[in-house]
Amino acid sequence: MTEAEDRVQAVRERYGRIADGAPSGCGGPSCCGSEPAVSLGVGYQESDLASVPAEANLGLGCGAPLGFLALKPGETVLDLGSGPGLDVFLAARQVGPDGRAIGVDMTPAMLERARLSAAKLGLPQVEFRQGRLEALPVENATIDAVTSNCVINLVPDKRSVFAEIARVLRPGGRLVISDIVLKGRLPEAVEKDLLAYVGCVSGAMLQEEYFALVGAGGLERVEVLRDVDYLAGLIASAPEEVRALEARTGVRREEVLGRVRSVTFRASKPAR
Repeated sequence: MTEAEDRVQAVRERYGRIADGAPSGCGGPSCCGSEPAVSLGVGYQESDLASVPAEANLGLGCGAPLGFLALKPGETVLDLGSGPGLDVFLAARQVGPDGRAIGVDMTPAMLERARLSAAKLGLPQVEFRQGRLEALPVENATIDAVTSNCVINLVPDKRSVFAEIARVLRPGGRLVISDIVLKGRLPEAVEKDLLAYVGCVSGAMLQEEYFALVGAGGLERVEVLRDVDYLAGLIASAPEEVRALEARTGVRREEVLGRVRSVTFRASKPAR
């Protein structure tokens, strides 16, 4: 197994444990936080969270991309790395019964959790599919809008993810994604730390390199809509994990503050 596949397996295993109730540490619940508080902190509205089962929100996001996607009734929306289904359920209400909301995730335990919530809500326009973001189980040019929340940074082959987004979008289709990027290199000890990788830190790329891959994948008109210091929020929501990372790597938080950013951005597929 290659190093990249080792990391994919580590991500799958950790998020499987999170689905079963383990703390996340990736902008998510810890001994010092809760799922609603984390979600409100990254931009969700109380009314949104109250409209879905509590099991659908594990506090795993680093933004609230749906607020910028401007979904319309009847559209088909795809959520990459849909986890327990929070954004899929919110999107389903926006596209209505004549639309479709599809979630793709590689973790069986997350899919099981999402499908149980879907059954509670009784939304026929919702569907969850198992698959990798580098090879989406979605037909060509069938999607109006794509979203994803703090997931693509975990994928080693990000260029393939953006190429897949371009493949499944209809001409002129759009995306709004929240993800982690870097403004400045991380110390080598942090980059090599596996827990930092599955905790959404060391899998991140420099922002300019990340957006270059968006373009290389066949997408255009990248626009940053929100940009905040992710690590500052992680220190507040998961202080014990941050202290453990400092102890393992010997890197103090002051050395990396400001470099790890949570960005929400939009882009689109050319209409031609």
